[in-house]
Amino acid sequence: MRIPRVFTTQALEPNSSLVLAEAQSHYLSKVLRMQAGRELILFNGEGGEYRAEITAIHKKNIDVSVKEFSAENRQSHLQLELAIGVSRGERMDWVLQKATELGVTKIIPLMTERTEVKLGGERADKKMEHWQQILISACEQCQRNILPELSEPKQFSDWIGKCDAELKFVLHHRDNQGLPKNKTTESVALLIGPEGGLDENEITQAIAQKFSPLTLGPRVLRTETAPVAAISLVQYLWGDF
Repeated sequence: MRIPRVFTTQALEPNSSLVLAEAQSHYLSKVLRMQAGRELILFNGEGGEYRAEITAIHKKNIDVSVKEFSAENRQSHLQLELAIGVSRGERMDWVLQKATELGVTKIIPLMTERTEVKLGGERADKKMEHWQQILISACEQCQRNILPELSEPKQFSDWIGKCDAELKFVLHHRDNQGLPKNKTTESVALLIGPEGGLDENEITQAIAQKFSPLTLGPRVLRTETAPVAAISLVQYLWGDF
C-alpha cells in the first residue's frame, strides 16, 4: 500500500509530535479515510523527509508522531531555471506541475508582449498562492522534498538581463539550432513564451543577452508542450535522466 506524502509548513524533528493543519487532516481522514496507526511521510521543503504515524483523529485535525528522518531529496544536480510566459487557465497550471515533476529548480512567470493574462494586486497574490499549491501537490506526488523556487511574475524586460545560468536558451521555432550535446554544464535556463510565443523584439533582446536560439523540431509546439519537451531533453543531456 502506498504511503501518503504530506507537505507541512511546520518545523519537523525526529521523535516529536505535532497537529496537522485542517486541510491536510481533512484529506487524510475524509478523502483517504486513514485511521490511527497508519503511516505517512512528512516533508516541509527544507530537505529530507520524516516517517510519521497517525496517533489520533479529531473532527478538524490529526495528531501525528514524527519518527525517523531520511535525507533523501531526489533533486537533480542540474540547476535548471524555467522562465515561462504566463498563459491562460489550466495551461500554466499544467506547466508548473510538469516542470516540478521533471526537476526544475526555479520557475519565473514572465509578462511578455503576447501575455493575455492580467495580474496585479489581490489577483496576483491569489494566483501566486494557487501556483504554490500546485508545486506542493506535484512534490507530494513525485517525491521531491525541496520545492522549486517560484518567483513572483516579472516583466520580460526586467528579467532578461539578470539571468546568470551557464547555458541559456530561448525557444525559437523559426531557427534550426538544437542543444549543444558536446558541452558540459551545471546550470541551464530555458526561456519560453506564452500562447503565440515571444515576439521578434523579445527574441532579439534574449539573443543580445547571450541566449542561444533553440528549436525542438519542425513542428510548432503549444506553450504547455514546449517546456516539457525542452526540460526533458536538458535533463537527459546534463541532468539526472
